[in-house]
Amino acid sequence: QVQLVESGGGLVQTGGSLRLSCAASGITFSRYTMFWYRQAPGNQRELVATITTGGNTNYADSVKGRFIISRDNAKNAVYLQMNSLEPDDTAVYYCHAGGLVGRAYWGQGTQVTVSS
Repeated sequence: QVQLVESGGGLVQTGGSLRLSCAASGITFSRYTMFWYRQAPGNQRELVATITTGGNTNYADSVKGRFIISRDNAKNAVYLQMNSLEPDDTAVYYCHAGGLVGRAYWGQGTQVTVSS
């Protein structure tokens, strides 16, 4: 049974930081490209950050320079360090495992709320 479990969300003031974690089980984690997405109320789900199996990273323009994605294959975990948070970062953040044909998995999401 595949599980992706996010944690670390919460309420933070503008300018603050949060670190999201996603723990994976039931998959060979190191084979998957890992993604963080987010979805704000009334908006489509958007890609925030990507980390490949080789550790290459990519970010949405809106978070470049503020967010850092990382992974620990020994712990089957991916992280999103979020700094200088803004109210527009408020959303449910989802962990996604992909990059393999026919295999894609999502976590249940964790709420991040940034107050102004």
